[in-house]
Amino acid sequence: MTGFYRDGCCGTGPEDVGSHTVCVVMTEEFLEFSRQAGNDLSTPRPEWGFEGLQPGDRWCLCASRWLEAHEAGMAPEVVLGATHAGALEFVPIEALTERAVAPDAAELP
Repeated sequence: MTGFYRDGCCGTGPEDVGSHTVCVVMTEEFLEFSRQAGNDLSTPRPEWGFEGLQPGDRWCLCASRWLEAHEAGMAPEVVLGATHAGALEFVPIEALTERAVAPDAAELP
């Protein structure tokens, strides 16, 4: 379950110091980028109830990590309608819209 509060939404609050506010569609390239940056999102961690992510999964990503990936040319696509407005404290709207996934592609199966 994604989101800081593990409720499936990219909501945020004062205790979310990482601002898990950018809803993305995972790619193999981003998962490798994140692993090399020290945040392995693909390896399951059963002790934390984390199954690991795969390409195509939707996930609430930390805004600063998304911006870092964007600046490196590795940012995954963004589901704007599921991204929290709090992401704009860290990421310019132009960057998010540049990587926005088409609305029909962002729908869950």
